[in-house]
Amino acid sequence: MPNHIKLMLSLVVLAVAAAGYVFQSSLGQVGPKYAVAFLGAFMVVAMWVFPEVQRRPGDKV
Repeated sequence: MPNHIKLMLSLVVLAVAAAGYVFQSSLGQVGPKYAVAFLGAFMVVAMWVFPEVQRRPGDKV
């Protein structure tokens, strides 16, 4: 995946995680808001760290 697409997707994921954090906080939830923040950050890091699967022409599906 090209870097500019990863960057845009990272920003969207972080924005949704931030919105989820604020929503959980407004409900008075403590544990779930930290889970949302951790999972949002984890998803962004995982997208940049782990390589994308590359298929070769001879690979079976």
